[in-house]
Amino acid sequence: MSTTLEKGKISIHTENIFPIIKKSLYTDHEIFLRELVSNGVDAIAKLKMVARTGEYSGDVTNPEIEIKIDKENQTLSITDNGIGMTADEIKKYINQVAFSSAEEFIEKYKGGEEDAIIGHFGLGFYSSFMVAKKVEIDTLSYQEGAEAIHWSCDGSPEFELSDSPRTERGTTITLTLQ
Repeated sequence: MSTTLEKGKISIHTENIFPIIKKSLYTDHEIFLRELVSNGVDAIAKLKMVARTGEYSGDVTNPEIEIKIDKENQTLSITDNGIGMTADEIKKYINQVAFSSAEEFIEKYKGGEEDAIIGHFGLGFYSSFMVAKKVEIDTLSYQEGAEAIHWSCDGSPEFELSDSPRTERGTTITLTLQ
């Protein structure tokens, strides 16, 4: 019988692992678009689940995901009118690689549509950095009194959070292409 000498957690240095995640996460570089649209679909499905519980009484009858290309500014934007995010949710789900909101959300709102949530691994969003030199998020949560938030990252492990002028519930992810 062996004696355990020590237990602990493996440490990961983001400066070293982030470039690997950005470049090697998927072999097909166009997959980022599917991942971001899937995030929008999930945001709309989550809003519908929240509305069914009575936690949200706003309109959920016109779900939309819009993709815009701005050739002049070399940007691609994906906008949804789903559940949106608060600053705390961005810190929890965007700033932590491989931490998905899906499992936690499904546990809270059990009730038959668990299969409607596509993303479960918390990695798809980072596929954006395979094609973008900068990624920005503008989001406004469905929660009453929520403040619109802007998140920005230039592909390094550093990010910036600030106020956003967004006035409608949902999220826009804007990629400045390489």
